[in-house]
Amino acid sequence: MTQSLASATERARPMTKEERKVILASSLGTVFEWYDFYLYGSLAAFIGAQFFTPFPETSRNIFALLAFAAGFIVRPFGALVFGMLGDLVGRKYTFLMTILIMGLSTFLVGILPGYASWGIAAPICLIVLRMLQGLALGGEYGGAAVYVAEHAPEGRRGFYTSWIQTTATLGLFLSLAVILIVTPIINNNFPSVVQLGLDGMPLLDAKGAEVSLPAWNAWGWRVPFILSAFLLLVSLYIRLTMSESPVYQKMKAEGAASKAPLREAFGTWKNGKIAIIALLGLTAGQAVVWYGGQFYALSFLQSAVKVDFFTANVFVLCSLVLGTWGFLFFGSLSDKIGRKPIILAGCAIAALTYFPVFQFITKTANPALHAAHQTKITVTADPENCSFQFNPVGTAKFTNSCDIAKALLLKASANSETVDAAAGSVAMVKIGETEIAAYDGAANAADIAAGKAAVEAAKTAIDPALVTALTGAEKAAAAAKVVLADAEKALAGAADDAKAAAQTAVDAAKAAMPATEAALAAARAAIPADQLAALDAANGELAKANGVKGAFEKAVNDALLAAGYPIVAKDNTTVAKIASFGDLFTAQNLSVIIALTYLIILVTMVYGPIAAQLVELYPTRIRYSGMSLPYHIGNGWFGGLLPATVLAISAQYGNIYSGLWYPIIVAVMTVVVGTLLVPNGTHKKSIFAE
Repeated sequence: MTQSLASATERARPMTKEERKVILASSLGTVFEWYDFYLYGSLAAFIGAQFFTPFPETSRNIFALLAFAAGFIVRPFGALVFGMLGDLVGRKYTFLMTILIMGLSTFLVGILPGYASWGIAAPICLIVLRMLQGLALGGEYGGAAVYVAEHAPEGRRGFYTSWIQTTATLGLFLSLAVILIVTPIINNNFPSVVQLGLDGMPLLDAKGAEVSLPAWNAWGWRVPFILSAFLLLVSLYIRLTMSESPVYQKMKAEGAASKAPLREAFGTWKNGKIAIIALLGLTAGQAVVWYGGQFYALSFLQSAVKVDFFTANVFVLCSLVLGTWGFLFFGSLSDKIGRKPIILAGCAIAALTYFPVFQFITKTANPALHAAHQTKITVTADPENCSFQFNPVGTAKFTNSCDIAKALLLKASANSETVDAAAGSVAMVKIGETEIAAYDGAANAADIAAGKAAVEAAKTAIDPALVTALTGAEKAAAAAKVVLADAEKALAGAADDAKAAAQTAVDAAKAAMPATEAALAAARAAIPADQLAALDAANGELAKANGVKGAFEKAVNDALLAAGYPIVAKDNTTVAKIASFGDLFTAQNLSVIIALTYLIILVTMVYGPIAAQLVELYPTRIRYSGMSLPYHIGNGWFGGLLPATVLAISAQYGNIYSGLWYPIIVAVMTVVVGTLLVPNGTHKKSIFAE
């Protein structure tokens, strides 16, 4: 009775000043973790353009994502290294090391010169910094959880450590807010920047004009990384004033510290099985629900539901504001009823409700898309021709006709069914009553290569001077057509007071056309007829091969438009949109925010109590090492692979919702393993009594 009353008193008393400082010092590091994570993911295209300049745009993005993935891959290794140090030399000093490495690496990404200045050294340094961040992050979370838990009074570990859990969401919130606030400030107050080639000369577009980028694209994206220096300085100052964990000090004083924490934590089955149970019965399910409810929900809004970037980010920001309290609520509740029931309940509810919730988001945020899904679409293909399009870093190429058809439909968020066809047959897409034959990408690539070779062969038979003149005339004629098309487009959208000037531009463009056409005709006439005929024939075959992809995509998109799919974003008047503050309060937008807030509440259920639960699974002597590894494998690999896995499953089954089976299956596995093997009642355990 006395112990029960003491526990109740401990739970009821307010935090002391020292305890608040402990939580703040520990939490700032995990703010870094997620702030950087979302910054880098959101700004990958800009980073790729700066650090992988010599490559085409697609390759730049791939390399940028590879650098991003490097941080994920090394996180478990960081958990081992810094977990061991935390158990050997202490929580405080290891904690200082991780925040310093992580903060400096994040800041240095913001000031690191690009490829144009440093050449190949720039992307190498970027990848090294990402790996340092990953290593530091591997030790940061475990340190934060252990440090707070070992400072928390008995009976309140769940509540105290739940403050750390809020910082993952706060990091996301902060990164989104900084991007949304800083972008217009920079673009509105700083001029565009002319882009230079690797030779130092300005890049020119098809019209011969200098290529320039908005200030944000050129250099402004660096500002959020540089601003992280403030977080670093504050966190370092606070952590330097902190004392070592009282539990760790007691253990050291008693001479009970482990001399080989990694071997003790993972080298024996007795302790090694705890890590396996923690991974499969806790952190794997927690990770997919966390990523599913926050990161994937944002991606789903933009890529699948076709909500614009600004609106989708505002929706998620609002849901974070409304739902973040759940971390503290469920952390505190876990002190009363236990961690395991809440975490497993969150996984189970997510598994049961993900399909209806994500379908509701589509129906509400984009009614036109939801209505179009009622039109039946089939892909008839040889099953052997359909690959599982798992491509976490964008390096794989899927060229089978079935893969091409499914990828195009998924890009348009079109749901389809797959019907088996005869072996070796080319895939057929049927949208309503319209049938369209796909194409074999590898065969088409071979045709294009053969066409290019034929063109080059035809050119070698012609006088080089005549070829140069013809090429110049063709480029001039093509540029003149582009100028005319742009002028006509400007005229169509011009206000009344600008129509006269726009019409003058159209007239000037039309007036220039005869001269370019005459120059082209003269260049062609100068070439012997038989040689010109051979060149025209080769160009015709090349154009035919080059046109296969475009013709297929146009046919599919035309059929989707006829079926009601909102392919042209600007013409879709049903999609949710926020242009001003007042737009938040429409029934449509509020409904989307409520659905997203529900997903955030599930996130808080699984994530709020997880730190306390992991801390309580291990004795003090190996706690830092033991808990860090299952957490980072669960979140870094099970959670980190969620977007790519969901996309691959959705492409495989032709449905934008099919990929949800991945988080559902992992969550169900966690419920089963957790129910059978994760111990109950750890919230009653005294970690001071060891």
